[in-house]
Formats: sequence, C-alpha cells, structure tokens
Amino acid sequence: MEVVERITVDPEQCSGRPCIRGMRIRVTDVLDLFAAGLSAEEILGKMPDLQAEDLQACTASERRDDGCVADEGKKRACHPEPPRRRISSGRI
Repeated sequence: MEVVERITVDPEQCSGRPCIRGMRIRVTDVLDLFAAGLSAEEILGKMPDLQAEDLQACTASERRDDGCVADEGKKRACHPEPPRRRISSGRI
C-alpha cells in the first residue's frame, strides 16, 4: 500500500484534514506525537489500530501550503483547508 493509499482525505471527516486509512486519526496527530518525543513503538502501543506503515506514510507525506498531501513528488491528494475563525478580543 502506497503513502497516498494510506493517507485519505474526506471532507465529511475531521473537517477534511488528512487521516490515516479512513480512520479518524489525523496525520497531524501522529506527527505531533513524534514531535513530542514518542517513538514509533510507543505510538503503536497507544494507537493499536495503526500499523508501522501508517507511521511511515505520515512521516513521508509532506504537508504543503497549497493544501495538498504529497507522496514525495508522486501523487497528491488535495483538499481545501477549512476556514479559520478569527476570535475577537472584544476590543474596539
């Protein structure tokens, strides 16, 4: 299974953010765990639905500014980024 097959984008799921194999586990969730210092083994222990290849797909995919997930230059799965809300400070 290639990276683009493991990373899925569905506008009806997780606000259209890239997820792993159609599950509600976002790529950013996995990358955040790596950034927090967890090893692949620790992540797999905390998320038993994931496979080692899923973690590899997360780290190999590249999130671009144009809202696409790329498989190291091969295929890209594009999706619109959900609009960001501006929070007013209440000051005028």
